[in-house]
Amino acid sequence: MAGGVIVRDAGEADLPAILQIYNTAVLNETSIWNDDVSDLAERRAWWQARTARGFPVYVADVDGVVSGYGTFGDFRPHQGYRFTVEHSIYVAASAQRRGIGSVLLTRLIAEARRTNKHAMVGGIASDNLASPALHERFGFVETGRMAQIGFKFGRRLDLVLMQKLLA
Repeated sequence: MAGGVIVRDAGEADLPAILQIYNTAVLNETSIWNDDVSDLAERRAWWQARTARGFPVYVADVDGVVSGYGTFGDFRPHQGYRFTVEHSIYVAASAQRRGIGSVLLTRLIAEARRTNKHAMVGGIASDNLASPALHERFGFVETGRMAQIGFKFGRRLDLVLMQKLLA
């Protein structure tokens, strides 16, 4: 299926679909460590803040349906981290395991290189088996594991940090 995916800049019209994907993850997955769902105003503010700072927000469009989204932003707010970005990729439950994550990650890596970033970091819940496998295929390596720093669904979660040097 990945061949039929168009990755494009997200626009305001895509925000309801992004919101649906985000809220589904909040309610059902450990990929987003929030307990509360978002609303359209919050997603709009998030998108506007990202794009105003020059960070990408991409959607994966499959036959006119937003099936996933990806973005990156500052890894940490201090100047010394200005060449490092942390990225996120979320795929609609109905579209998972069809190569959409790979297409989005390819585009994010290309954009990070184009904007002279040196490193990309992904923070992944340790119970997520698919995401580390995806990242390893793209040359990311596990560089850290932080035990029990998150909490969701009544349990403590470990955070796995994966990194790719782009130079």
